[in-house]
Amino acid sequence: MANKDKQPKYDKIEELAKRRGFFWQSSEIHGSVAGFYDYAPIGAAIKRKWENLWREYFLQDDNFYEIEASNIMPQPVFVASGHLESFVDPIVKCKKCKHTERADQILEEELKEKFEGKTPEELLEVIKKHKIKCRSCGGLLEETGILNMMFPLNIGVGKNVVTSYLRPETAQSVYVNFSRNFNVLRKKLPLGLAIIGRAYRNEISPRNALLRMREFTQAELQIFFDPDNIEKHENWDEVKDEKITYMPANGKEQKEVTASALSKDLPKFYVYHAVFVQRFFLDVLKIPKKYFRFRELSKEERAFYNKYHFDVELLLDRWIEVGGVHYRTDHDLSGHSKVSKQDLSVQVGDKKVLPHVLELSFGVDRNVYSLMHIFYGEEEQGEKSEGRAVIRFPRKLSPFDCAVFPLVNKDGLNEKAKEVKILLQSSGFSVFYDDSGSVGRRYRRIDEIGVPAAITIDYDSMKDNTVTIRDRDEMKQIRVKVKDLPEKIKQFLEGKRIEDLQ
Repeated sequence: MANKDKQPKYDKIEELAKRRGFFWQSSEIHGSVAGFYDYAPIGAAIKRKWENLWREYFLQDDNFYEIEASNIMPQPVFVASGHLESFVDPIVKCKKCKHTERADQILEEELKEKFEGKTPEELLEVIKKHKIKCRSCGGLLEETGILNMMFPLNIGVGKNVVTSYLRPETAQSVYVNFSRNFNVLRKKLPLGLAIIGRAYRNEISPRNALLRMREFTQAELQIFFDPDNIEKHENWDEVKDEKITYMPANGKEQKEVTASALSKDLPKFYVYHAVFVQRFFLDVLKIPKKYFRFRELSKEERAFYNKYHFDVELLLDRWIEVGGVHYRTDHDLSGHSKVSKQDLSVQVGDKKVLPHVLELSFGVDRNVYSLMHIFYGEEEQGEKSEGRAVIRFPRKLSPFDCAVFPLVNKDGLNEKAKEVKILLQSSGFSVFYDDSGSVGRRYRRIDEIGVPAAITIDYDSMKDNTVTIRDRDEMKQIRVKVKDLPEKIKQFLEGKRIEDLQ
């Protein structure tokens, strides 16, 4: 199904998301506010699967655990973390219409370069040099400044009002809980504490649907470790020869080097976890290698407390940050110790340690959107295709494991189809049932939302208790016995080709 009008892929994805039930702007009937999105049933299913795969993969270690914490935190938390002083974005304002945008963001989008770490004055100088105008009215961009991105809240009434904030990241929830968790768990380092939860940032100019939101979901794993052990990892030999793709800080070309080679410049504990993150994207999420890389941030670009910082980037129409590997040193625990007047160091063996933190951070919404973008395709009508739009999600990330269709809604076929649906659901599969319209149109619908297998009950099913299974990607079909269906679908979801299921 060729798109002759060359509609941008972002627009196609957002139109499909609304039409098929992935996501749409929140509170649409009341006009919406930019940067807030609601997940519809299909999108919510994919998001849950991504989160569950993340949990399954990153919490393999015996001393890694998931916690849940409040989204609202009192002001001292953000004094300790530095957010109250430093969590700001440079802004530029139109002299004519007063439209405001992030200064670094407008430059990145107009000039296709990175401008992180530049001062407002430096950004304005570049804007003037390139004569960049307001994208709303074409007026001059002259005023710059900074804006703290946190959402403040007043809790309580009268004299009991407590100044608080919606958390701008999930990480601080882990740090303030570290001491108690260390004591109730195994009193052992490394200790991994994970959160999948909401964060809130007053983005100046949210855009591109799920890629830049004001309320979003993060999946973060904070690994607390003894800094004396940063040059080793017990499983180092398993990754030392694995190649890592990254763009060096201030570099012009990507590199691919082994973990051992990279460990000459970076600690082994850090490099090991970079490989671990890369494996998640390439092996679990099945992202094609050409769409994945790390980008090393320079000292000027990265947060002042990060000694080492690799962004995880995926290639959509441009490279988009979807995660990161950050060595935060002891910045967080020392800051919270100072403000709270509580010693957060711990006893490990015969010594006292203030743990350092390695953070593995992921934007869940950005990952969900990136999967849609990378795996979306259009096929022209031809000998091997009837013409269609299709999202070839990895089978484990599809919103439903399979779909069940009766060929027609009569002669007992619909009752038989519902029996097959119940059989598959009782075997643990998520099933999409559809009996409206022609079978061809039903195939098109599930292709667009990425369901990997379609099971059709026809008149032969009533005679010999067999059904057809259709593969979304190749559109090949086989017949199998109903009694064998759960095992066949299990094998298919695990990666077996449909022709090998017979």
